[in-house]
Amino acid sequence: MSLGSIGQAVGLFAVTNVDDIVILALFFAQGTGHRSTTRNITLGQYLGFAGILAAAGAAAFGATFLPDAVIPYLGLLPLALGVRAAVQAWRERGHDDGEAPQSRPVRILELATVTFANGGDNIGVYVPVFATAGAGGMTVYAVVFLALVAVWVAAGRYFATRPVIARALSRWGHILLPVVLIGIGLLILVEGGAFGR
Repeated sequence: MSLGSIGQAVGLFAVTNVDDIVILALFFAQGTGHRSTTRNITLGQYLGFAGILAAAGAAAFGATFLPDAVIPYLGLLPLALGVRAAVQAWRERGHDDGEAPQSRPVRILELATVTFANGGDNIGVYVPVFATAGAGGMTVYAVVFLALVAVWVAAGRYFATRPVIARALSRWGHILLPVVLIGIGLLILVEGGAFGR
């Protein structure tokens, strides 16, 4: 592994995943008070990102599991999860039992789905990079990316536990999470050309 290729991998990961920190912070806020939160978020993030790497790696070697025309419709996944979260927040409005309305266990597959769908555009970026890097270079990228997933999870947890941010997420997280998920879903659909160009 050369330092140059590691640096390129770090830069590529950071540029294509900066929005994930916000999503992770929202999920950490949602799971406040549940012991399994960090574990579930970590597993969900790794599972979703492994799916992104597998799809990009396979496409780089000529095998595609998803036709290009299907990728924009991955936006339906976070859109549906966002609508579900919005309905749940609406049903829980006015509850004053001492527990924040957004506090519930984070589901591994839910986070994995959001990670994979949000990374649909990442696949398009990673494919040409992986194809030109070859098997050895692709391994470097995969190792660096997977190491940085842990850094991203830690950053999301860090931001969610800062007093000012934690108070804001505690107060508004149950509204922000559906808005962010719906926004991501619509952005993927629109930018992917699901509604025509």
